[in-house]
Amino acid sequence: MVDELERSCLGKQKIPTFAETNEMTQEKIILGIDPGTMVMGYGVIREQGKQLELLTMGVINLKKLANQALKLKKIFERVLEIINEYHPDELAIEAPFFGKNVQSMLKLGRAQGVAMAAALYRDIPIFEYSPKTIKQTITGNGNASKEQVAKMVHFILKTDEDPKFFDATDAVAAAVCHAISKGKDVNYTKHTTEKAKAHRKPDWSKFIAENPERVKS
Repeated sequence: MVDELERSCLGKQKIPTFAETNEMTQEKIILGIDPGTMVMGYGVIREQGKQLELLTMGVINLKKLANQALKLKKIFERVLEIINEYHPDELAIEAPFFGKNVQSMLKLGRAQGVAMAAALYRDIPIFEYSPKTIKQTITGNGNASKEQVAKMVHFILKTDEDPKFFDATDAVAAAVCHAISKGKDVNYTKHTTEKAKAHRKPDWSKFIAENPERVKS
């Protein structure tokens, strides 16, 4: 009688497939970076199945360093320290926006390149996202303010941590954007066309509606 009851109950249970089981147990650590020449933001999140968890976030303060060379050295050393501590599987980095000041763009590009070099030194895959793509993914608005991005980052990860600089939440936003996008658009080592990118515009509001369990409870 007990055996029949057990068989009856088991027969009604949905047995997960191998792919579903693997998705529920697979863990991925993502390092997000918001490049800067005065302050560089970083954030590390853990993705496990459909759950996202904030591990750490902060900034690398470069304001007191005398010249560009010292700043680049500090960026490389500090990013490498973060990598050695948290062992990220992938790096999501915000692409520099195009501005009118050529010197500022050059310095920002160097800062981004050095952070990427630290990841490459540890053989970590790099994924690059434009500021607009990150904002669109996190808030549903590609023109969202830093305050709006920070608010949604707190909501998504269920954290009350309030950093002094928006550079930190911007970095976390890059990591979350990557977790949601799965790196389909912007693998730094893979070339995609503008037409293909135009058809893939991640929207956090749509994502959370379709995957409510993915937000850390």
